[in-house]
Parts: sequence; C-alpha cells; structure tokens
Amino acid sequence: MPEPAETDGFTHLDDEGRARMVDVGGKDVTRRRAVARARITMQAETAEALRFGRVPKGDVLAVARVAGIQAAKRTSELIPLCHPLMLSSVVVDLAVGHAWVDVEATTETVDRTGVEMEALTACSVAALTIYDMCKAVDRSMSVESLGLHEKSGGRSGDWRRADHPA
Repeated sequence: MPEPAETDGFTHLDDEGRARMVDVGGKDVTRRRAVARARITMQAETAEALRFGRVPKGDVLAVARVAGIQAAKRTSELIPLCHPLMLSSVVVDLAVGHAWVDVEATTETVDRTGVEMEALTACSVAALTIYDMCKAVDRSMSVESLGLHEKSGGRSGDWRRADHPA
C-alpha cells in the first residue's frame, strides 16, 4: 500500500483526513535539541517559601525537576502521534522570582525527528508539579507562557524565538 500524501500541509493526516503517524524512516539521523519555557505565577509569600524550602509538602523544586525529566521520557505515551525517542539529555531548570517560578526544559537526542514536544511536556509537567505541591498554600497560582524558545537540528534547521536571548 503506498504511503499517503500530505493533506493540505497536515503531515498527520492521510488523503482521507484520517490520523496517521508520520513516517520518519527516510529522514537523516541528526543531533536535535529543543528548549521550552513556562512561568508559574504565585503570591510572593509562596515564592519565598519555595526559595527557602518551607513548603509543607517538601522539596518542591527537586520533585518538579524529576517530574519534568520523567515526563519528557514519556511524551510519546501522552501525545498520541509523537514518536518514541531515545533522549540523550533532559535538563529542567527552575528559577524562583519575586512572585513566580520560571521553568526551562532542554531536551536532546540523536534521531530522525525533533524533541520539541518532549521539551514542552517536561516544562508543563514541572510547572504542574509546582502547582500541585503548593496548591494547599496558594490557589491563585497560574501556569503561563508555555512555549518553544529554540530548536536545532533536522531538515528545517535551527530556529530561535525572536525574543529569546542569544
């Protein structure tokens, strides 16, 4: 049976509009990297408790880092048409501000498809973990600004969000 053609630029749909997983078998194996960011806003008192390790549920930042890493590794189980990837690196960085936490996830692989979804998943789950562990003290928190900030590798080459520092 021939490989279905792309439908109106949507690579995950066949000619009849049915969902399909994209065949990446013909793509080159290259080093690929992606960086995603999110911010979780909160009361200043909550950020201070996080900064000094005074949240009743324990070391929120350590748990959020591990949650983000674990989520990146399981992205293909969560996003239906994502390819399972052998990740070579996942780093989740958290920076506590006056009334927020900035979350940055960097994912890398040497494979045939990119790691953008893994970085975005890591970032979102790390932020949601912070929310979960702090919700008893601050229900006003909000996860905001989740987005891809840069990617490299693959056929489409490098991309950097315009407001992303060099």
